Amino acid sequence: MTTESERPPMLEMRNISKSFPGVKALEHVQIKAWGGEVLSLMGENGAGKSTLMKVLSGAYQADPGGEILIEGERVAIANPIHARRLGIAIIYQELCLAGNLTVAENMFLGNEIARNGVVDRGAMEQECAAVLERLGAGFTAATLVGQLSIAEMQLVEIARALHGRSKILVMDEPTTALSSRETDRLFTLIRGLRADGLAIVYISHRMDEVYELSDRVSVLRDGSYVGTLTRAELNPDRLVKMMVGRDLNSFYVKGDGGAPARGRAIMDVRGLSDGGRRVHPCSFTLYENEILGIAGLVGAGRTELARLIYGADRKSAGTVLLDSQAVEIRTPEDALDHGIAYLTEDRKAQGLFLDMPVLENINLGVIHRDARRGGILNRGMAKRRALDAIDSLSIRVAHAGVGVGSLSGGNQQKVLLSRWLAINPRVLILDEPTRGVDIGAKSEIYRIIDRLARAGIGVLVISSELAELIGICDRVLVMREGRIQGEVGGPGGRAVSQEAIMAYAAGVAA
Repeated sequence: MTTESERPPMLEMRNISKSFPGVKALEHVQIKAWGGEVLSLMGENGAGKSTLMKVLSGAYQADPGGEILIEGERVAIANPIHARRLGIAIIYQELCLAGNLTVAENMFLGNEIARNGVVDRGAMEQECAAVLERLGAGFTAATLVGQLSIAEMQLVEIARALHGRSKILVMDEPTTALSSRETDRLFTLIRGLRADGLAIVYISHRMDEVYELSDRVSVLRDGSYVGTLTRAELNPDRLVKMMVGRDLNSFYVKGDGGAPARGRAIMDVRGLSDGGRRVHPCSFTLYENEILGIAGLVGAGRTELARLIYGADRKSAGTVLLDSQAVEIRTPEDALDHGIAYLTEDRKAQGLFLDMPVLENINLGVIHRDARRGGILNRGMAKRRALDAIDSLSIRVAHAGVGVGSLSGGNQQKVLLSRWLAINPRVLILDEPTRGVDIGAKSEIYRIIDRLARAGIGVLVISSELAELIGICDRVLVMREGRIQGEVGGPGGRAVSQEAIMAYAAGVAA
């Protein structure tokens, strides 16, 4: 068997630097990826991962002095078309497909098969079908891409890469919009492509994915190459320290003095249900100074329960009490009037207005209050509120007029969080608060959550990351099949641990 030292890497990028006016985005970066391996590329948002891949794709030209080698041969990549011809395929987080065209037409886009000047759709569909069969796709070459799910669209992108005889496949955060079942299928496919000899560069913020797939992990920080770990060398503390320059155990530390004493009950949920469609009668209490987690497998009913509390979905039974007084919540507006805010799990589709500036996104929750006097918006107050939020939540933005769609995931999440903090909530429901957020921004968000709980806000956190729940929550409720199956943590309860949570989630705990 040929070892890595005996054969050249499929891809090698040496001494890559990239400057923009006033900014050094990359400085002397190097990576190597061999055929038949998965190289994970990790780093915080702004570390330079995307810039490096744009240099590889030909979208950017590196500064003089760097070089790119494919199978040991130096290449000068002129543009993205040239990169594809060299066998480089990049599947971006935002998929680049034409929804009004068929799968075959997307696969051959810009390289159609033609006979006597006429596009031969039959030949294209025949070749496409062979690739789809290899991938085990459940759709045909004639299917319109606009009718496919996100997971199926990713298969189309992979099919296009395979048809182009790609040697190097780059995948940028491919599981962001996938369910756990779709993610498992994607991982099986990635392993198959690795076995076929492709060099796969996998970009992700999710450590569990990196541990599951990676043969090696290269880390960038602040535009510079930090180092590479082999699979045998991987451990959470070492990897986190490489990415952010500090240890993992600093992420979940409570504020000075440890966890605050639990205060009085803020919210009581009694028998809340949607008639058993997704949520059976659920009851629990949320206290002052407490961070209460909700865990459960996909489909357990966590988000559906939160939406019932918030009035986003209609309840069939149950009562919500705030400060021991029953309140009627039929709509999200009712919830906000009672001081209950809900940060959605999908900030882009259901939370933020991406084409609007940061200032307006922050103020949307209270704009009606500012305009009550004479119906005229108090722009001075809105600007002060936005600037205060930018300062207190450390939102990295040049000014409040910047479009929120241009911000990193972590900064977008903090903008959305600041909108709900502006209403001065009594209860704050956070649904997957760090999804799609880099590890440095996660740490900042955890500290914000801890600060809010200390200020007396009742915080309810829904998360699929068990380490997150264990690290920041005082108690964790575990849901299964629409019911609260059990509770871990809290006075006299079972210790909050991954084993205890999964025992309830899987239905094996009494």
